Amino acid sequence: MLSSIAAGVSDRSAKVRERRVWGVVAVVGLCVTTACSSVSAAAPASSHADGSHPASRPATSPARSGSVTTALPTRPAATPTASATVASVPAPQVSVSEVRTADGSIVTVATFRGPVRYVLHNGSVDPGPAAAGLVRAGPAVTGTERRRLLAAFNGGFKLGVGAGGYEQEGHVISPLDGGFASLVIDRSGRARIGVWGDGLPTPGEAVYSVRQNLQLLVEHGRPTAAAGDWGLWGATLGGGGYVARSALGQDASGDLLYAASMSTTPADLAYALARSGARIAMELDINPEWVQLDTARRPGGALMAAVPGQNRPADQYLVGWTRDFITVLAASAGPQAPSPPVNPRPRP
Repeated sequence: MLSSIAAGVSDRSAKVRERRVWGVVAVVGLCVTTACSSVSAAAPASSHADGSHPASRPATSPARSGSVTTALPTRPAATPTASATVASVPAPQVSVSEVRTADGSIVTVATFRGPVRYVLHNGSVDPGPAAAGLVRAGPAVTGTERRRLLAAFNGGFKLGVGAGGYEQEGHVISPLDGGFASLVIDRSGRARIGVWGDGLPTPGEAVYSVRQNLQLLVEHGRPTAAAGDWGLWGATLGGGGYVARSALGQDASGDLLYAASMSTTPADLAYALARSGARIAMELDINPEWVQLDTARRPGGALMAAVPGQNRPADQYLVGWTRDFITVLAASAGPQAPSPPVNPRPRP
């Protein structure tokens, strides 16, 4: 009987020890679970110095009790490609439009945009021999210049009539006079229009070629008062106000605009240029034999006569011409400085 009692006590003691062991295990498990949850909840989310979260990290739900979360590494920001960081360069082009004036004249306006450069050419007769042995750009467009050619247009009056001076490639063929409207081309081929001796040229400006002709036709974006008196703008064929005329302007961004018609007045040219955005402008040559604009759809492409009714064929400047003229070329490859802004003389 004593042995039976001893066996029962031993059995109960074993069950008590077993319950205690399981209790300890439960407590330990609870501590481990609590500890894991506390570490996960207490760890701050990675953020930038300004307190913002990286955009590349996805949002996460709160960690469940007993689980361990691992922070995902921040993905580095994408590096812009070269095509995204380099600004696109506009293609050189000639834009041709027509402006109808109040008196019914139709004026052709050509705007030269993009990276273009200008070259003043000597004519075989005027300036002719006086410049022939000194300058490279002669009566015909050839070689590399032909392959870059976008347009060509007439110059100014004959040098002997006293309408202004002429300088080409650093050689003064006819003295430059103060107060005359002037097209100035620098050594890079950029061009601008202004009044010689009145802010033009600027100190240190690399003047390469200059074509002067009469006075300003447009100033400060408006036709000048003189534009209304056609008798001030050269002797016309037949002695009338309506005759073939041409002019050259410049807009606020520095682009040049050529305007011409086979029958118009100085006032009409001034109106058409101002309406097309010219801030300043000068008259070029007049009368049917001399007014000419030829343009191409692409550099080096076939030339087309752009002024309706013009006398000369589209290839006249390619085979050679007797008078000075200006070519418009697509700029050569490489970084190009922008055209200088228009800065006409201030009003008195």
